[in-house]
Amino acid sequence: MVDRRAWVATLCGLACIVTACSAPEDHPESAPTPAPGAAGIGDDYYPEAGNGGYDVDRYELDIRYDPDGGHLTGDTTVVARASHDLSRFNLDLRGFTITSVEVDGKPAEFTREGASELVITPSAPVNRGSEFRTRVRYEGEPVVADRGQLGGNGWYHTPSGGAYVFGEPESASFWYPVNEHPRDKAAFRLSASVPEGWTAVSVGETGEATTKDGWTTTTWTEDTPVASYLTMFAVDRFEVETSSLADGTPVRNAFAPGADDARDEAARTAEIVEFLESRFGDYPASTAGGVYLATNPGFALETQGTPTYPIDPNPELLVHELAHQWYGNSVSVHSWADICLNECFASYTTWLWAEEKENADLDARYRTRIESMPDELWAQPLHDMGEGNEFGAVYEKGPVAVHALRLRLGDEAFGELLRRWPAEHANGNARWEDFEQFAEHVSGQDLDEFFRAWFRGDERPADEHLHPKPARG
Repeated sequence: MVDRRAWVATLCGLACIVTACSAPEDHPESAPTPAPGAAGIGDDYYPEAGNGGYDVDRYELDIRYDPDGGHLTGDTTVVARASHDLSRFNLDLRGFTITSVEVDGKPAEFTREGASELVITPSAPVNRGSEFRTRVRYEGEPVVADRGQLGGNGWYHTPSGGAYVFGEPESASFWYPVNEHPRDKAAFRLSASVPEGWTAVSVGETGEATTKDGWTTTTWTEDTPVASYLTMFAVDRFEVETSSLADGTPVRNAFAPGADDARDEAARTAEIVEFLESRFGDYPASTAGGVYLATNPGFALETQGTPTYPIDPNPELLVHELAHQWYGNSVSVHSWADICLNECFASYTTWLWAEEKENADLDARYRTRIESMPDELWAQPLHDMGEGNEFGAVYEKGPVAVHALRLRLGDEAFGELLRRWPAEHANGNARWEDFEQFAEHVSGQDLDEFFRAWFRGDERPADEHLHPKPARG
């Protein structure tokens, strides 16, 4: 007689074995279907800026530029990692004729869409999580500068026959294929060749220049992840002076013909960096110095470690641009609606400089500004100000709002906030909401109404926010 319990157990065991053996055949797991990377990174203000489906690790550029003919030949490799299985993906590039595209050494199909989209279809899909290398070779006359958000974006030509390219929010795509948004920061390496007698400058640490067959080649390396708009390229008959900060950080000042009047200001770079370190902590960039132009594009820009200045800069402008190495470069915006994280604080740094160097009474300055500020400035929010309005109020209303924050927090908590924010978010990205939460954490205060009134509001704040009265440290 068979034991019923043993018989049932035996049948169950056989069923499990059959099921286990047949499961892969009867119910195969379907592999993910490769999909295109998005044509934008997800910034509402600039829907086509940047791209989705991958994260760039580094850019490797090899360019040759002839100022006489205005012709550029480029060979750029973008090293990236796929965030999902990619059937195709986009890079941003404006102008130029593309001669070839390769992905991992194999020819890839490509098309151009709109003003900036380079759509690339590799010979085989790129697997999620894998590193892949996209090589783009291109040539032509670069697109000249047109009006942009801040000054003009594109290429400028100088009276001496030189040229330069920089701008915000978009400029890198005017000279190399790129994922053009601060959200995708990457290391940067450039090898640039120009005719003998000309000098090229860019960002990062500089290698020794070599000359062969009438062309001078120089390399720049920036291993710290950098937002692409913080790269730049200029060719002119520059005079380059080098030195170093006290900690050994190389200082490189490049003066275009006609920019000699900027030498006195450039000589104060180490002094300015030392002052900024006293407020924000250790200098975060791998280089210091500046590129001093003899023309006026309408703005300066905090290009990585080596800001680019228009003709006749003053010390306050150097303070502003070097302050960005902490606020804007090391800690970069997540979206362009967060631009106050860059400009409001860099603008307020010139107030701190005046307080330190000129014994300025900032409370008196603040009272004067709030009484004289026009209605149209009060009406412009400092956060989420609307597409096309990013730079409308941050330079004037911005530093006033930051001083109001200082009044609300007190000097001790405010000073701690200025130091800890760039230290704890170094080499990353942040939203304005992150800063609000961080300020509340550091100060131990509920700041919701204050931030709503000063940074999100579109009218003059109530007196309780205009004239906060905590104990001053």
